[in-house]
Amino acid sequence: MAATADPDIAELARAARAHLARHRPLVAPGQAPRWPQGARIAVNVTADFDAMLLRRLLNEPPMQLAKGEFGGRVGIWRLLDLFAAHRIPATIFTPGRICELYPDALRAAVAAGHELADHMWEHHVPRDRQLELDHLGRTGAALERIAGHRPVGTRSAHTPSLLAAAGFLYTSHDCAAHLPYYLTDTEGAHTLLNLPFHYALDDAMFYSFAWLGSANPAQRITDTDRVLEMWWDAFRQQYAAGGYLNIVLHPFVSGRAQRIDMLDALFTRMKTLPGVWFATCEAVARHCLATHPRS
Repeated sequence: MAATADPDIAELARAARAHLARHRPLVAPGQAPRWPQGARIAVNVTADFDAMLLRRLLNEPPMQLAKGEFGGRVGIWRLLDLFAAHRIPATIFTPGRICELYPDALRAAVAAGHELADHMWEHHVPRDRQLELDHLGRTGAALERIAGHRPVGTRSAHTPSLLAAAGFLYTSHDCAAHLPYYLTDTEGAHTLLNLPFHYALDDAMFYSFAWLGSANPAQRITDTDRVLEMWWDAFRQQYAAGGYLNIVLHPFVSGRAQRIDMLDALFTRMKTLPGVWFATCEAVARHCLATHPRS
């Protein structure tokens, strides 16, 4: 057994070292990032505005697709009103197709000072490399027509070399740490800043009923008061550490009235503490790249 186990352990150790080599922390362990004007914490409020595009591709039932329609017709506008009330600049991660389905909402987001970022063309990354390149280019062009410039950030599994060639500065897809960090591809050739999120701060994990064909045990309709306290605790922990928080919302999920009220209470409570920097992902990324460059 020992002879068999030794090579396995050695292989696991090599894999762990390779993984660590690809993830470079923003600051040394135990240190906190330097945020603008002495802020104690950076908070990214992000919205994945995909309107059930993946469900459309999977030909899910009309009742499921109706949730996405609600997000585009009602939910996104409620979120934009909420952000305006709190003067919070958000990042809207959106597939290129949304530029065709709900262009007025995206134009309103840009006019309000929010960032538009890549979330794939149809909420999936094609396996064919040429088709992936086509999807990435089409999304960039669609967002540019509305925002006036190409996106610099993505929430996707797009190939790092294609993202680097297209001028992307950051991704917000990986979650290997609680602070922003530099993520290098498996070839060691391309590095992007990653702004990590975690599913514990993703509304779909708490409020989604019949999530993507899920079985009955996976259904979840969580009380908003419970989510408020969980997210407030996460914020307080990172505030005490001088850290970072990335909140993930979906218009078809958090656009429901009682959930908007919960977010209103959360943002109001956050703003009672000094030194909270609400910013777009692009603003946080540019600050990290300038203040804590990859060594």
